[in-house]
Amino acid sequence: MRNQTDNAPAAGDAGASGAEPEVLFEEINRVGVITLNRPRQLNALSYPMIGLLEARLREWAGRGDIAAVLLRGAGPKAFCAGGDIRALYDSFHAGTPLRQRFFVDEYRLDYALHRYPKPVVALMDGIVMGGGMGLAQAAHLRIVTERSRIAMPETGIGLVPDVGASHFLSKMPVELALYVGLTGVSLGAADTLLCGLADVAVESATLADAGQRLAAIRWDDGARAPLDALRAALAPQATLGAAEAPLLPALPALLRHFRADRTLPQLLDSLAAEAATDSEAGAWAARTLDTLRSRSPLMTAVTRELLLRGRRLDLADCFRMELVAVSHAFTDGDFIEGVRALIVDKDNAPRWRVAGADAVDPAAVQRFFDAPWAAGADPLADLGKPA
Repeated sequence: MRNQTDNAPAAGDAGASGAEPEVLFEEINRVGVITLNRPRQLNALSYPMIGLLEARLREWAGRGDIAAVLLRGAGPKAFCAGGDIRALYDSFHAGTPLRQRFFVDEYRLDYALHRYPKPVVALMDGIVMGGGMGLAQAAHLRIVTERSRIAMPETGIGLVPDVGASHFLSKMPVELALYVGLTGVSLGAADTLLCGLADVAVESATLADAGQRLAAIRWDDGARAPLDALRAALAPQATLGAAEAPLLPALPALLRHFRADRTLPQLLDSLAAEAATDSEAGAWAARTLDTLRSRSPLMTAVTRELLLRGRRLDLADCFRMELVAVSHAFTDGDFIEGVRALIVDKDNAPRWRVAGADAVDPAAVQRFFDAPWAAGADPLADLGKPA
């Protein structure tokens, strides 16, 4: 058994260049510790990282001397800010298969984590967005801190919330799910607890010595389940709760506007009427309206449909649906333009395919849920099926 105190971390493949490994693996007192190790890129997932994670998780799942797994990010800024979207943009323009392989293998990894046979803990310290949420929301214990910034911001880059978002957002009231998914709002620790996207909040300093806390766990104490032992070690005292969420005052207005029976144009009209009032709710509505108007109208409408459909599907079918929608986002949606405007040229002036919500064709939205591959060729057809 490898222990932090007497063995160096096992590194992910650093490549021929000898660069810093993108993933670090340790074994500390029967806990497999995974550190996403691209701090300069806010620990964004590259395609090689997905393979490294999948292989090590599969190994640990079959080992009796590993009782649990912990996921964390290197550096103080982020757990994981998402996938490497610039690489996906470049793949599209180069005509390489990376973009297809990335999403298929990422979704398989996320699904495996949701079904992992041992407790998984995610230290959601710092930025957690997109692909980082796909990892963290599969964990059995999700810990946030005062530095946490949680979001599914995909509509802002012409994509849809994926990595299982149509499943994990469906666990909250539909109005809240639509608000989080359509706006891509960034949530702090207390708001994340309110939304059910985290289990406990602690001071970030508490996690600085996570290795020592894991090493101190006594697994021979049969009085506690492994997950309870991990929580006692890593989150012995919560620092705040959902009752302190800044979003709470806006909840009545949020529930009025983000109803499932409202189309996107109706939602915008409703917010505009509220924004015209001289009230706290009016100020919130104005900010929310500005945010929604900056998003891709087409992909926001597709996101609304995706989140509503996801509430009727199981986890595997949610991933299959998201893969279809994401595939269309490259060719028929706004993903490439969104990345160009925000990441490549950085002019922050995306030219969306559709000018506004009123111009979105409902039939075009429905086509995002038609598989672009031949019958029987679904890359995730076996997900959730017996081996």
